[in-house]
Amino acid sequence: MRIPERLFHTLKYLIVIALLGLFLLVGWFYYLVNTTSKLPATPYEFSIERGSSFRSIAHQLARDGLLPNAWSFILLSKILDHESSVKAGDYVLTENVSPIQILEYLVKGDVKQNQIRFIEGWTFSQMREALYQHPSIKHDTLHLNEQEILQLIGATEEKAEGLFFPDTYFFVRNSSDVDILKRAYQKMQRHLKAAWSSRKEFLPIKSEYEGLILASIIEKETGKESDRSLIAGVLVNRLQLGMRLQVDPTVIYGMGSNFDGNLRKRDLLTDQEYNTYTRSGLPPSPIAMPGLPSIRAAFNPAETDALYFVAKGNGESHFSTNLQDHNRAVQIYQKR
Repeated sequence: MRIPERLFHTLKYLIVIALLGLFLLVGWFYYLVNTTSKLPATPYEFSIERGSSFRSIAHQLARDGLLPNAWSFILLSKILDHESSVKAGDYVLTENVSPIQILEYLVKGDVKQNQIRFIEGWTFSQMREALYQHPSIKHDTLHLNEQEILQLIGATEEKAEGLFFPDTYFFVRNSSDVDILKRAYQKMQRHLKAAWSSRKEFLPIKSEYEGLILASIIEKETGKESDRSLIAGVLVNRLQLGMRLQVDPTVIYGMGSNFDGNLRKRDLLTDQEYNTYTRSGLPPSPIAMPGLPSIRAAFNPAETDALYFVAKGNGESHFSTNLQDHNRAVQIYQKR
């Protein structure tokens, strides 16, 4: 059947009009998604919560004034197949951006990294306090005890003290404290395994955990890196000879809240499980978070004849091979 000539021209005209309209629509859409919008403030921060739908994200950004409208952003994500590729987190914009640039940021996950620092020598209670004081962390362990926390992170130890590696940890806003604790625990486990595999022979420690206990004592005894291996050597010598470690930080740790900042002779004579003046061997657990230099020193102590050391008062220690020299050094440096 032949189409009448007049109808043919009409159809041809409509097709041309439709194609022209489509071309204009595509051009307008291209212009819309590539035109920059002025930021409400510079720099401008916004957050994408985990589990948010793309539609809710689009409406959030439109309300913030970052998009001319939500529907064009949603359509753009469908065209580019990025609806499920957006990453949650905190974002910081420092210059005017277009909708397509915003979508690229969200897909790449160019998020603002929050951070928390765990300091060498901190106790677990200090670490928990830092977690709870951080405004960008989700506090899932707030009402949990140590054993419940250890179970959540997959730890097999009975006490949490010393199990977490002191370092700076980066995370996106609303990350769970469980995730951060798990990362710190796993990082400590990796360092302990590496130190254990390269340890010196005939050390008087039977496991990675005992090495961790020794490392925590070294961490609390000195802040000077060059002295750590020598202090480790003294402690190892004492363990090998069956001498008591007699180190103040373990006593202080065992005293807990009863320690008022002044360690007295009666404290050294009062027996408790962390008193290395009254009990032989290592204490039952670490007393703090040791850093990597202290861990390495514990597993690779200096070879020395020294059995004693005393703080000089300037961050360094004086080492002695016999009690007479040690007592003389104590008198000298205590007077200072």
